[in-house]
Amino acid sequence: MLSPSRLSVYIVGLAAFLLAAGCSSTYYRAMEKVGIHKRDIMVDRVEDARNAQEDAQQQFKDALEQFGSVVALKETDLKKSYDRLNGEYEASRSAADTVSSRIDRIEAVADDLFAEWQDEIALYQNRELARNSSRQLEETKVRYKEMMARMTRAERSMAPVLDIFRDNVLFLKHNLNAQAIGSLQREFTNLEAEIGVLLDRMSEAIESSNTFIAGMQAS
Repeated sequence: MLSPSRLSVYIVGLAAFLLAAGCSSTYYRAMEKVGIHKRDIMVDRVEDARNAQEDAQQQFKDALEQFGSVVALKETDLKKSYDRLNGEYEASRSAADTVSSRIDRIEAVADDLFAEWQDEIALYQNRELARNSSRQLEETKVRYKEMMARMTRAERSMAPVLDIFRDNVLFLKHNLNAQAIGSLQREFTNLEAEIGVLLDRMSEAIESSNTFIAGMQAS
């Protein structure tokens, strides 16, 4: 017979498998058996998305620094320059994909949480408690919408940065000569501006995520 701790690990592992298989309702029931409810899952996913945005923020900063170091060189091994920039582009694209995936996971559990919450309000016999719960639900929805608006705004800001980055990496790949470096130098200002906007929006989204998490934990 499994010990309580091993049973908990088994149930959490099974729940993760069910989630991957698309069985969300079964996943939620499995998690509830070990005391983890939808609001806990939602907070965890918001934290995951916030952490992914922090990682992406640092990655885009590193990518810009690498881009700047390449365009500043007058004589360099262009193949190595291409390899470095391409590596930063791929890492940036991966970071962006992770952010998008984490946002999708938040939206999925939020829809389920709010639907369950609304259904359970109808079960109250005490009207005052029902009104209080309904008010809390609406306040949580407002905070959620504000947070998601900032997250998706930052998410959309990644696309133009990646487009500029990809175009210049490809250009360098196809033109491994001094003129290619000159072209990158002209594009650096555009990339710097786009990344500046992106980093600001990511900071806003991260701050909004922290506010939402604090509100969920306090209520």
